[in-house]
Amino acid sequence: MRFMIAALLASSLSCFAAAETPSPAIQVETLSQSTTSWDGTPYKTYPSGQPQLSVLKITIPANTAMKWHTHHLPNAAYVLSGEITVEKKDGTQKHFSTGQVISETIDIVHRGVTGAEPVVLIVFYSGTPGLPLSTAAQ
Repeated sequence: MRFMIAALLASSLSCFAAAETPSPAIQVETLSQSTTSWDGTPYKTYPSGQPQLSVLKITIPANTAMKWHTHHLPNAAYVLSGEITVEKKDGTQKHFSTGQVISETIDIVHRGVTGAEPVVLIVFYSGTPGLPLSTAAQ
């Protein structure tokens, strides 16, 4: 009798297991991994102190030239939609569009210029409390 109960229990458990829908596989896609900024400048060090991560969603209107600025901390932007050209004062520039990642420059004056459509960026900053995410160029 114990054998029959064990057999029934085992067969009913296997039915439940077979009825479950297998979960979809988790997919991971590396969008960017870099030791240099978009212009090829090597990254040096992170700011010292307590780490603080910031993630911003930034929407820039169409046909906009941002003000010249710098970043003093590592950051990268994912272009959620639109197109943007990032340029330095020396004329070096690179164009980015939807789905691309911008590995930003550190301590180099630059700006973004959008095209005919607004641009939406998701920007990840790795800094410390009190350290500004960007500073206007002088």
